[in-house]
Amino acid sequence: MRFIGFPALLTSATALASLSFAAPLANGKDRRSFIERDGVNYTVFEHAATGAKLEFVTNSGICETTPGVNQYSGYLSVGTGMNMWFWYYQRNPKCRMILNIVRFFEARNNPTTAPLATWFNGGPGCSSMIGLFQENGPCHFVGGASTPSLNPYSFNEYANTLYVDQPIGVGFSYGTDSVTSTATAAPYVWKLLQAFYTQFPQYENRDFGIFTESYGGHYGPEFAHYIQQQNSAIDANTTTGQKINLVALGINNGWIDGVIQEKAYVQFSYNNTYKPLISQSNYDTYMATYSRACLPASQACMSTGTDDDCSNANRRCYNDIEGPLTGAANFNVYDIRQPSNDPNPPETYVQYLQSAAVVKAIGAKSTYQECPDAPYNKFTPSGDGARSFLSTLGAVVSTGLTTLIWAGDAE
Repeated sequence: MRFIGFPALLTSATALASLSFAAPLANGKDRRSFIERDGVNYTVFEHAATGAKLEFVTNSGICETTPGVNQYSGYLSVGTGMNMWFWYYQRNPKCRMILNIVRFFEARNNPTTAPLATWFNGGPGCSSMIGLFQENGPCHFVGGASTPSLNPYSFNEYANTLYVDQPIGVGFSYGTDSVTSTATAAPYVWKLLQAFYTQFPQYENRDFGIFTESYGGHYGPEFAHYIQQQNSAIDANTTTGQKINLVALGINNGWIDGVIQEKAYVQFSYNNTYKPLISQSNYDTYMATYSRACLPASQACMSTGTDDDCSNANRRCYNDIEGPLTGAANFNVYDIRQPSNDPNPPETYVQYLQSAAVVKAIGAKSTYQECPDAPYNKFTPSGDGARSFLSTLGAVVSTGLTTLIWAGDAE
């Protein structure tokens, strides 16, 4: 079940204890070195506090071609055999930095004062290259062109933007994947940001925002909540690190609460702005099935929080509601006005990122995978998709965090 279209988590101490991070450097000092591999020059930065390592290529010439905007692409090693891909763009050539995520693009306007934003695609287990090349990134493929062109409506017009591929195995990221839920993903994202701030100290006090979509209805609230918890722990001197000035959370078409949204699948399929996707009799049947099977299973998940109950809810609701409705008619799940084979947005970027020349230029070490099964399958046993993040979202909003929830039925 991929939550990538069609319009209170319990975290055990055992689950968090299983997380693996690289050991801090023995001498307690950051290290930087330079290497050449296969004709490509890399900078290597080792972060003493977290044990994270950044290895990146400078100015590959791929994607962002705005004059004065530098770029860095490579990997952040956040744990034992865990390598997250990143791409960073910077406008001021006198201020060189690195990043530890999928990609980072400096703002095209006022980069020295612009806020810092992160973008997470959903899945779970889908690459944020989807957002970068098909939605809000600095370049896109117009009309299915074989090479990208500048996107004038990119997020990085006004914000320094970081695109994150997580968990491991997604996009160009590779290695050991120990993430089995949204809750176990959050600490890795925080560690990654800690290494980022050390390498880019000028962003330490900037306004910071999390933006996401689809399964980001889980990611967004939990990542924001975890960052706020870590900030409080730093204030209380119970942990060490750089406080993150989180000021905003944005969720597009987010999968937040199954009890509400499984029912909404049925309602939207019959009554929407454009055309019914199912008949009245089918609507009645689906609503009865929801009340008889999906709703009780979801309520059991919310009540007990066990992996078995939540996995059962995931399975029942998908088999009875989501799966059949998605195949009920010939429509595009992102824009119901269009047929299922609508070529927009074009998938050209996938072939582009699998080109040997592009892979070499940006310093990637694996074959690009848009939505691989392995990371997704690790979420299934925990029933993560059926768990509600409505209370987590409410807790985040109650802190005064500026929050934007937006959704639509057409592109």
